[in-house]
Formats: sequence, structure tokens, C-alpha cells
Amino acid sequence: MKRGIWSALLPGFGFLIAAANAAALPADFVFLRDVDPSIIQDVRYATVNNFTGHKLTGYEAAECIVTRQVANALRRVQRDLKSRGLSLKMFDCYRPQRAVDDMYAWAQDGHEHPALNRYNPKLRKKDLFDLGYIAKRSGHSTGEAVDLTVVRLPEMKLAPFDPGADYADCTGPVDRRAPESGVDMGTGYDCSDEKAHTESQNITPEQRKWRDILVSAMARQGFVNYRLEWWHFSLPGSRKTVFDFPVTPHP
Repeated sequence: MKRGIWSALLPGFGFLIAAANAAALPADFVFLRDVDPSIIQDVRYATVNNFTGHKLTGYEAAECIVTRQVANALRRVQRDLKSRGLSLKMFDCYRPQRAVDDMYAWAQDGHEHPALNRYNPKLRKKDLFDLGYIAKRSGHSTGEAVDLTVVRLPEMKLAPFDPGADYADCTGPVDRRAPESGVDMGTGYDCSDEKAHTESQNITPEQRKWRDILVSAMARQGFVNYRLEWWHFSLPGSRKTVFDFPVTPHP
């Protein structure tokens, strides 16, 4: 998320915004659970557990929707990881354009919120757009970009997220950050900080090991990591259409 989560753009392309009937997914889109129900889902933008502190417009359900090509590639990654006692955990998949607009409006509203600044501990939120952390178009809206992490199986059970809790910022020790069942990657998800850059040297050898495991597993199936976000991956291609259908409950 960071630059990638909201600004994984396809540079130089003229995006087309496509509408879709909320009752059905557009052709070539699928619910990930229909392709691989074993992949854990924790779609944060359908909850208040995200950098804006509110559920984003267009997320009517916490469901991962992607193109069929991406879903099949994720299934192959999952098969690889499960053989090692691990699983993927999805934070975000397809993102409606209206949700991208919601992110942009939040960044421009002029209201700094100390509790939410834990996602950007060294920056003011009004700087996020200027620095490229938030953009008006996102590769997520094409259905070919995803945000994810790795979880040890069986997934450990944690206390639920408490929006009123005094969590450490996203670069802090894992036991003080907001609860997360994934392995310790060195920062929390959606952390707008240099420590979240995939090749950051400011992490421990163990955290580096986990980042390398994730990047390698995804790369074997054709995914490319966004270097400023350890969690963001996309399948390279020529898809240019940006969609704006809502994320709806699985039928």
C-alpha cells in the first residue's frame, strides 16, 4: 500500500474507467476464494483497520477479487508456501476507483490525526500525495495488483484490532504494533516509511529472510514486487482499464 498500494500506476498509459453491474463481476474477474479458499483474507479497506481510520467507499465486503490470471498465479504461490507450512494472507486485491478517490480526498482534507499517523510516522498526511504515496489512479483498480503477507500455519489467534488502542507506529516492535498474525516483515502493512522499502537495510536478518521468502515465492509465478512496499505485487502486462464496480459479498 504506500506508493504501491495506492499508486501502483501503469506509467504512460491512458486509463479507462469501466463501470460494472454490482450484481455480477465483469468478465475475467473472480472471487479468489472460488479459486483457492485456503488463502487467508484480511481485506483491510472493508474495515476501520487501515491508514484512513474508516471503511473505504466501494468496499461492501471484505473479499478479495482479482483477474482469473492473478487468481491462478496466487493459487500456485499458495501451493508452494503450504508445502513449507506457510500461507498467503491478502490485505487488498481489486480496488474500486471510488475507493482510490476516497484515499485521495482523505489525504487532502487537512486534518492530521495522531492515532493514524502511526502509518506515516515521519510524514504529514498532506505530503503523501506530493511524495507519491497516494495517487489518483491505482494498478489495484485493474485487478492485477495485490497486497499480501506470509502467515505460519496454523494461523495464530490474536486479540482483535482496537481502534482506540495506543499501538506503536508501523516501524515499531512487532509486539507493540497493531495485532497482525503474519510473520514479522519489519513493519506493519501500509507503512509509509523507508523501513518498508523491500530492500531496506534497517531490518533484522530474520525479517530479511521473510521478505526474501515472499518475494521469491511470488517471483516464481511471475509477480513483480514494488520496491517501496514489501507487500505489493503485480503481474506485468498491458491491461489498462480501471474498474469501479464495488467489492461485494461472495454469493
